[in-house]
Amino acid sequence: MSGPYNPLDKLNLCRSVAEALLLRDTAALAQVGDIVGAGVYAIYYAGDFEPYAPVVEKNREGRFEQPIYVGKAVPKGARKGGLAFDASKGRALRDRLRQHAGSIDEASNLKLGDFYFRSLVVDDIWIPLGENMMIEQFKPIWNLVIDGFGNKDPGKRRATQYRSPWDVLHPGRQFAEKLATGGTTAEMLITRLKEYFAGQIVPLVPTEEAGDIGTTEDDEE
Repeated sequence: MSGPYNPLDKLNLCRSVAEALLLRDTAALAQVGDIVGAGVYAIYYAGDFEPYAPVVEKNREGRFEQPIYVGKAVPKGARKGGLAFDASKGRALRDRLRQHAGSIDEASNLKLGDFYFRSLVVDDIWIPLGENMMIEQFKPIWNLVIDGFGNKDPGKRRATQYRSPWDVLHPGRQFAEKLATGGTTAEMLITRLKEYFAGQIVPLVPTEEAGDIGTTEDDEE
């Protein structure tokens, strides 16, 4: 350390949010209660989908040391640049987690009962910092390798819209069934996962292969 500890340093603030989230108890994603507020969350997988074995190994026996996905849910209006000033109101976290539970439940090769989550209500100005720190610390595969889990229904398909890598590897989500498959295959994605777990640098699937299925709704209430 080159100088005195500054608790208000941005990096330390990020760490404090991440550490507070990790101290929260885990709960079953299939049973998201009536959470009040906005904030950050981490989703954990403990099932038998073989390509995710390295993740599952770290989550055995209730340890939950490796999230498969990290996200945020900000108060209504924040996505447009405004500040809600009270992240303790609304149902942003609850609604977002329930949306994720619905996506997993629709997937043909995943079981909702194998997923758990931690969530933390955070003042809205610190929500992106906490999310970024968690992603940097844990590098969750659904954030960095198999992207598209957080995507929303794009409505009517455009010519440039294809299924996300997540929807290719986990088919069944209703809105994705109307999208074209593009050039990405499940076999390609499993190979990417193997390379990632082996320590290789694996960039996101190029847009021309994965297509574009629109924006995510991680920051919508």
